[in-house]
Amino acid sequence: MRRTIAASPERAAPDRQTETLRTEFPFELPRGYVDESGTVHRDGIMRLATARDELIPLRDDRVRENSAYLSVVLISRVLTRLGSIEDIHPGIVEDLFASDLAFLQDFYRRINAEGHTRAAVTCPSCQENFAVDLSGGGRLGES
Repeated sequence: MRRTIAASPERAAPDRQTETLRTEFPFELPRGYVDESGTVHRDGIMRLATARDELIPLRDDRVRENSAYLSVVLISRVLTRLGSIEDIHPGIVEDLFASDLAFLQDFYRRINAEGHTRAAVTCPSCQENFAVDLSGGGRLGES
């Protein structure tokens, strides 16, 4: 005998036919990566991190010797494109300007910590509540 148990309304999945999981986020670096030919690469794509992305760098000898290197390895794993460069490795991240690395570390936290890049805000003038997308790809200090 098989029993069918109906899901309670609070456990039922909402009807989200048009909603899809966003896994890649565009950005623009404040300064940009300068390659060996002098080309500046500023725009790029960062994907959501997986558990593997966060675990594998812990086995890296460079991370074991210097824990600060963890962010270099981690960022290199989740960047899928930087300008025209698609093969991102720790050497590229090492050569970023410090402000660009800080930008990418913050961007990584924003897209991975909450599972989304939207934040609820209140207009200081009219007190209306609305959501803003923090992954707009703008440069530091831009809204």
